[in-house]
Amino acid sequence: MKKAIIVGATSGIGRELAKLYANSGWLVGATGRRQDLLYSLQLEYPNNIITECFDVTSSTSISHIKLLIEKLNGLDLLIYNSGYGDVSEVLDIKLDRTTVDTNVNGFIEIVNFTFNYFHHQGYGQLATTSSLASIRGNSYAPAYSASKAFQSIYLEGLHMRSKKLEAEIYITDIQPGHVDTNMSKGNARFWVSPPEKAAKQIYQAIDKRKWRVYITQRWWLVAQALKWMPDFIYHRLG
Repeated sequence: MKKAIIVGATSGIGRELAKLYANSGWLVGATGRRQDLLYSLQLEYPNNIITECFDVTSSTSISHIKLLIEKLNGLDLLIYNSGYGDVSEVLDIKLDRTTVDTNVNGFIEIVNFTFNYFHHQGYGQLATTSSLASIRGNSYAPAYSASKAFQSIYLEGLHMRSKKLEAEIYITDIQPGHVDTNMSKGNARFWVSPPEKAAKQIYQAIDKRKWRVYITQRWWLVAQALKWMPDFIYHRLG
């Protein structure tokens, strides 16, 4: 039985991914901050889901990951799906700190540990739910865009490192557009995907060991437009 840890599985994409892997016969370690939601998930899949409740910004996050690996008796895949971000008319330092603590500090602690774990083990797969917002800045959520850019660039470095090491460690950078979750905010949303559809495409991309994927697939078009849009146009929009 293969084993996966999904960091941030209480709701939305993470919860749907936990269900998909459990239904596919994986043993899943689901994490999150809300014990009641983790418990309800475990009740649905008592034979395939094990839970561990903790906050990724805490100093004990690695201890929880290690304990979960012990409970699973190994690890083949880790998906870092925990994230935070919000839009604001003012530049709020509290909002920015919380965003960076979750999307940068919490992320790097767990992803760095997991990559080294897989390197020592000799194999493994690591995926992170970044965002299409990683491509360029955003005036209403500058910390969110910057933190997601950090994730995507860090993953690209790990992808290159695994190639140099000739290690069987596969990296997947997941960049969703609008998905109908609590993280998706704003009035000008379009192509909004239900979390079930997004999770299914993510599951397929990880299974195919894709290095970078846009969710849903049509968001590839927006990604290309954002990359090539001239500054004088984009800066009026963002």
